[in-house]
Amino acid sequence: MGKVRDGIDDVIRDWVGRQHLFFVATAPSGDGGHVNLSPKGMGDTFAFLEGDRCAYLDLTGSGAETVAHLRQNGRITLMWCAFDGPPRIVRFHGTGRVVLPGDDGWDELVGHFGPHRGARSVIVVDVDRVGDSCGYSVPLMDYVADRTRLDDWASNRSDEELDAYRARKNAVSIDGLPAFDVPVEPA
Repeated sequence: MGKVRDGIDDVIRDWVGRQHLFFVATAPSGDGGHVNLSPKGMGDTFAFLEGDRCAYLDLTGSGAETVAHLRQNGRITLMWCAFDGPPRIVRFHGTGRVVLPGDDGWDELVGHFGPHRGARSVIVVDVDRVGDSCGYSVPLMDYVADRTRLDDWASNRSDEELDAYRARKNAVSIDGLPAFDVPVEPA
């Protein structure tokens, strides 16, 4: 059934590149706190970097769990499911880091993605385990289109409004862990 691969090979890169949705899982350290699982979409917000490294563009949203958890312990898992074609689930386990606008490497990293006014960070993942397993219970579904609502929302806000939203909604996680402690400039 399942197998562990020796890194991210061309077969996995090609397959992941054809998926329209992936999930990001993180958790705080210790016994308390909430595990977070977030869906991610939009075809131009994920990129493979060199070697066993990948990244995704983190867009302004209602929470900041991933950022808070990565800043605390760095643990992250990305998961893709085949909703068409042969059944398959692929997981990238690794260590993630948050790159903010103005940080070293931001300009190079953000160039891997399409333009999104709501960009607040890039999440870079150093993958140390690639798991490939069956997806026999994953339903078959048709892809229609990416939703534009998040981009539309951010495009209709001024820099000041985005800063205020992030300060109100993204400063700390639901467990009180620090996430974004300074305003994030739009990309």
